[in-house]
Amino acid sequence: MKKYIIPISKILFPFILGGSILYWMYRDFPFSSLDNLLWNEMHWEWMFLSFIPGIFAQVFRGLRWRQALDPMGEHPRRSTCINAIFVSYASSLIIPRSGEIIRCGILKSHDSTSFGKSLGTVITERIVDSFLMLLLTGAVLLYQLPVILEFFNLTGVGFTGLLQRFTPTGIFVTILCGCLIAVMVIFAIKQFSVARKIKDVLRDIIEGILSLKKVHNIPLYLFYSVGIWVSYFLHYWLTFYCFDFTAHMGITAALISFCIGSIAVIVPTPNGAGSWHFAVKTILVLYGLNQIDAVAFALIVHSVQTLLLIALGVYALIALQFIYSKNANIGKEDTT
Repeated sequence: MKKYIIPISKILFPFILGGSILYWMYRDFPFSSLDNLLWNEMHWEWMFLSFIPGIFAQVFRGLRWRQALDPMGEHPRRSTCINAIFVSYASSLIIPRSGEIIRCGILKSHDSTSFGKSLGTVITERIVDSFLMLLLTGAVLLYQLPVILEFFNLTGVGFTGLLQRFTPTGIFVTILCGCLIAVMVIFAIKQFSVARKIKDVLRDIIEGILSLKKVHNIPLYLFYSVGIWVSYFLHYWLTFYCFDFTAHMGITAALISFCIGSIAVIVPTPNGAGSWHFAVKTILVLYGLNQIDAVAFALIVHSVQTLLLIALGVYALIALQFIYSKNANIGKEDTT
């Protein structure tokens, strides 16, 4: 019985954490107002338009992954790589951070790709993505620093006053998120120390991590990497035009909230549920949006984009099964 407690708790904890943050944020929210907002005031054409860059972000990720595997003698099909990415994002909604393992397993089972090598390239792309995200966040914050300081001077609100606006619950949630990030880092280090005992797997992982040095077309790899984050941002920014209360806020507010929201999803909840809502709501309020509209925006955008991930995951599972069945039939024909 004891051996099942830890695995089950790892699955349940992200949902409990995310649900707790969502409950705290929406405990006094007038949900009755959502009906009119969704069906009478919301511009759905912009939401559907935002799906295009959202899909492209995952396609670029699949193509970049395949490019990183190529110099190591691994040649999975483009369709398998892209569908594996779709499935990975959907599966992470059930078990946070499981997508990286699942997509490597899909390449292993469908295209006989080395699991260790593919996992190594995943680690590499996480490093590249983290660097690009930090670079973007740093640039945006530096760009906005004069505006933020002017805002504080004009309103008479200093940093101390800003901190005083946090409720005790808000402070608790912020500290909790920070502690969880620290626990995740410690857990990852321990997991890596265990993996070191498996020499063959470790060798493949290291080779995958160093795959960036062997990539034949670095400009194309960089194009995919930048394209991923540009697509992610467009996927988010276009949703501002879905609502009259955010359509006027401009690209700067979108960039700041996008960067902070992207950092917030590090907290291990399904698709950043709760932590992403809290981060985006806080930034939008800082840029002048009222609390009700800010939390409504976060709730609707996150919910619809999560449904897109689920739809892409279901599509990919069907497509992979079709490809697998087709290849099996071809194999049978070749042996007859």
